Amino acid sequence: QVQLVESGGGMVQPGGSLRLSCAASGFTFRAYVMNWYRQAPGKERELVARISTTGGSTDYANSVKGRFTISRDNTKSTVYLQMSTLKPEDTAVYICAAGRAWNIREYWGQGTQVTVSS
Repeated sequence: QVQLVESGGGMVQPGGSLRLSCAASGFTFRAYVMNWYRQAPGKERELVARISTTGGSTDYANSVKGRFTISRDNTKSTVYLQMSTLKPEDTAVYICAAGRAWNIREYWGQGTQVTVSS
């Protein structure tokens, strides 16, 4: 069975930091591009970051460039999202996804809530 399980969400104050993790199983993790999406109430799902199979290439939404960093550890089948200088508009459910090419998403996790508030 394929599983993508996110963790690390929570509530932080503006300007704070969080590190999200997504643990994968049931497929060949090292052969898949990994993606982080987010979705806030009343808004469309947004692609936040992507990372290539080896970690050599990354891509970020303009809204998070310079603040978020995506990384992966293929020995642990885990992808991470380090978030810093968080803003209230970063509040959303953050969702992990996997695909065999840059523009494909085949598997989806359940999401983890991030809330940025005073």
